[in-house]
Amino acid sequence: MRYPASEKLEIIRTVEASHLSVKKTLDMLCIPRTTFYRWYDLYLENGLDGLADRSPSPGLVWNRIPETKRNDLIEFALEHEALTSRELAIKYTDERRYFVSESSVYRILKTADLITAPSHVSIKAASEFHDKTTRINEMWQTDFTYFKIIGWGWYYLSTILDDYSRYIIAWKLCTTMKTGDVTDTLEMALEASGCDQAVVRHKPRLLSDNGSCYISGELADWLGDRRMDHVRGAPFHPQTQGKIERWHQTMKNRVLLENYYLPGDLERQLKAFVEYYNNKRYHESLNNVTPADVYFGRDKEIIRERKKIKRNTINQRRLQHFRKAA
Repeated sequence: MRYPASEKLEIIRTVEASHLSVKKTLDMLCIPRTTFYRWYDLYLENGLDGLADRSPSPGLVWNRIPETKRNDLIEFALEHEALTSRELAIKYTDERRYFVSESSVYRILKTADLITAPSHVSIKAASEFHDKTTRINEMWQTDFTYFKIIGWGWYYLSTILDDYSRYIIAWKLCTTMKTGDVTDTLEMALEASGCDQAVVRHKPRLLSDNGSCYISGELADWLGDRRMDHVRGAPFHPQTQGKIERWHQTMKNRVLLENYYLPGDLERQLKAFVEYYNNKRYHESLNNVTPADVYFGRDKEIIRERKKIKRNTINQRRLQHFRKAA
């Protein structure tokens, strides 16, 4: 409980005038002795002014982000309005070579009244998958999702996603969900990944659900000719294909913000978003690198460089603090 200066002085006068001991008097007043003697020392040194309540004021914080960097971060955020606080922190660190944490970005933007509600729905995924792949092209996930084009009807997106890096290897916008659509997308993926070459020792396993196009004998024969194993998830358990389901959610949160009247319009938007997703979108589950960074083996060097930037930034802030304090 905080006491105003007048009440503190009254307590001091009461203790001084009491016929009881200081301890007994303070016990009756429910005042700790350490608190009373601190008040008493302040009163003897500065009189009534010494008893005035002083709100705590922090001194210099050695790790405080300089004002110039705060202003620069705000300008950077205005140039990249579509990015979240996490993505801004990573992009700013990479491009400006000055480390800022996600929480610092959020606080600075919140103070500048630049934090707004997202334009799409975000749902948090599980922290990790139980069965993890250990290299690229070890397993590919595939699935269809659908779009309605006004005046044209339903179109279906077939995607091949690398399980290890979450890189979109190939995709195709189709008018049906037949086995031929699946094999066409797989042919594109094999060519794009180089897995159609004779020197490849282990072909990727294919993970899919139990849709009719995936359980057909035609697809089984096609995969057998190319020495590719096929794994199917348990019925009514879409979590098995969780990574490609999450890709569908992420993609639709952006792509479906607009209506489409021509298949070509939708295809152009899909192409642009795949390019963004693979090469520019920092993926939280990949230690905030892009799927392309992992797929092409750049991720470890990028993470090492970020750690170096963080160390240099912290040392720079500490040095600035010591100079101000000197």
